[in-house]
Amino acid sequence: MTTPRTSAAPVRERGRPRAFDTDKALDNAMIVFRQKGFHASSVADLSEAMNLTAGSIYKAFKDKRTLFLRVFERYISVRNADLRARLQPHATGRARIAELLQFYLDSAREIEGRRGCLVVGSTVELQSLDDELSELVRQAVLRNRHFLMSLIREGQQDGSISAMLDVDTAAGLLLCVAFGMRVVGKVQDVTNGAETINMVLGILD
Repeated sequence: MTTPRTSAAPVRERGRPRAFDTDKALDNAMIVFRQKGFHASSVADLSEAMNLTAGSIYKAFKDKRTLFLRVFERYISVRNADLRARLQPHATGRARIAELLQFYLDSAREIEGRRGCLVVGSTVELQSLDDELSELVRQAVLRNRHFLMSLIREGQQDGSISAMLDVDTAAGLLLCVAFGMRVVGKVQDVTNGAETINMVLGILD
């Protein structure tokens, strides 16, 4: 006589990582790192934000440091793509710099502003990061500066920016203004944004 089969839920294989959307998990972790920084973001904070157990995080990303590296890489990639899409319709170097400043101003407002910039926040933490992470952040800042320099040179070539302007000095000032907007945005919206942008653009004449 055979025993009739009964339906039962399949037994889940032990130790198998939970399936999840990696990009969504990174984006959720990104919010935590942007708000708190690398050191102050606990695995418990990340677990709650990512809706993953600590075990799943360790299985997928090894440790908090590796997770941060993945998040930082994604943040740079997404932000650069968004910025270049905003700049693409503009024909001159000056117009592109104006749009870049507007991009940073928009990013410094409301909830986006309060979360902060991962690059700016990591720059503040630079001295407490290990050598590899510090170099990663430094290179991100340098790329921003070099990009600004390329836009200034573009404007000098198309005549929208003074040919007498010192490119390196101007790029440094623009970088300070752009990053400063993100710092201010952590506590309040930047006031008189349009007037600020016009004043900064005055240095390009």
